Amino acid sequence: MNVEEIIRELDALPPEGQRQVADFVAFLQARYKYLRPRKTASKKKLAEEPFIGLWEHRKDLEDSSLWVRHTRQKEWESGNAPTGNL
Repeated sequence: MNVEEIIRELDALPPEGQRQVADFVAFLQARYKYLRPRKTASKKKLAEEPFIGLWEHRKDLEDSSLWVRHTRQKEWESGNAPTGNL
């Protein structure tokens, strides 16, 4: 049933039936109010988020690939390597 059909069916109801439909719609709106997207929240660009650049001045993380490689190497050498059994 599309919107036009629903409107035709609603118009065909007696006034009491139309009031009941309106009450039911109000009930559903209240029940699902928390599911509606908030229009007041504006989307920020990722680059404007406060956590971006958080570690920008850390000298030990200038080359993140190198840092990860060394961290993994240390873990494997210490015997703490992941076994795949999580």
